[in-house]
Amino acid sequence: MSQSLTVRRMGERLRDLLEIEQLAGAGGVDRVVTGPDISSPGLALAGHVARFPARRLQVLGETEITYLRSLPTEVCRTNLRAFFSFPIPAAFVTKGLEVPALLVEEAEAAGVPLFRSALKTNEFYHRIKPWLEEEFAPSATLHGSLADVFGVGLLFIGRSGIGKSECVLDLVERGHRLVADDLVLVRRRGTDVLIGRGHELQRHYMEIRGIGLVDVPAIFGIRAVRQQKRIEVVVQLEDWARDRPVERLGLDEETTTVLDVTIPKITVLLNAGKNITVIAEVIAMNHLLRYSGINPAERFNERLLKHMHSMAEVNRYLREDNE
Repeated sequence: MSQSLTVRRMGERLRDLLEIEQLAGAGGVDRVVTGPDISSPGLALAGHVARFPARRLQVLGETEITYLRSLPTEVCRTNLRAFFSFPIPAAFVTKGLEVPALLVEEAEAAGVPLFRSALKTNEFYHRIKPWLEEEFAPSATLHGSLADVFGVGLLFIGRSGIGKSECVLDLVERGHRLVADDLVLVRRRGTDVLIGRGHELQRHYMEIRGIGLVDVPAIFGIRAVRQQKRIEVVVQLEDWARDRPVERLGLDEETTTVLDVTIPKITVLLNAGKNITVIAEVIAMNHLLRYSGINPAERFNERLLKHMHSMAEVNRYLREDNE
C-alpha cells in the first residue's frame, strides 16, 4: 500500500459499493485501518473483552442490535463504553437497521466513526472483504513490460533500452494485448498469484525511442489492451555474449521470486536478426503445454534415455552372442 488507509479514505471509496452513511464519529475519520480483517464484536458487547480483536473493523448486524436493545439502559451504556474504549478503527451497522441512540452517543463520545449500510450482513461481508484484501495485498513496482500472449502473462525485463517495449509493441501488432509498459504495479493475491497492471496515469501508453509516446488503444483498438493480467512467466532480455552459458534443452528450469512467489524465468539472449516476437509466442505456448502436463524437454529426454537403453541392450546381446 502506498499510503495508510484511513477511515476517511475508506469511506469515500466504499460509499457507493457498501451503500453507507455516517452516523457518528466524524472526528475520528483519520483513524488508520491497519489490516484486512473485519469481524463482529460478539461477546464484547456483553462485557467479555478478554480476547476481543479490537484493532479490526467491527460489524453489527441484526443479532447485535437486537441484543443491545434487550439490555437495561445502564448496562447497555456500560458495555458500549467498554467496547468503544478499544482502538476500533470504525464500526458498521448493516441491513439499514434503526440504530439505538446509546450506540450513536457512545460512538460519538469515543470518536469512533459509526456507519450504517443498507446491505444485508452477508452481502456487506462479501463486498468489503475482497476490497480490503486487495488494499492490503503485498505489492511491488517493477521496471518492465507486461503483455497477454495467448492468455499467458509474460513480463519482459532487462536493461533500459534493450527493446522490451518494441517487443511488446510487435506482439500487439500481431494480435496480442498490452497490459503495462515500463512501470508494472504488481500485487500478490493469496499465496501464489501475482497480478500486474499499469499506473493509472501511464496505462496503455508506450514510450518508443525515436517516436515518443504511443497511444496503443487509439492506434490498434480497445481489444489490444487489458487492465490487468496474472504474471506467469518472466522473460529476461539480455545482450548476446559468446561466452554466456545458454540453456539448450530446457531441462534445468530457471525461476525467479517476486513478492515471495516463485515463477518460471526464461532468459533470451539478443543478437542481430533474432525474431524475439516469435520466440515470445513460443514461450507462451510452451508454458500452456507445461500447464496441461506436457513437457517437451522431459519427453525428449525420456525418448533419448529409452533409445540409449535399447542400444545398450543390443550391444550387450552382440557381446554375449558366441555363435
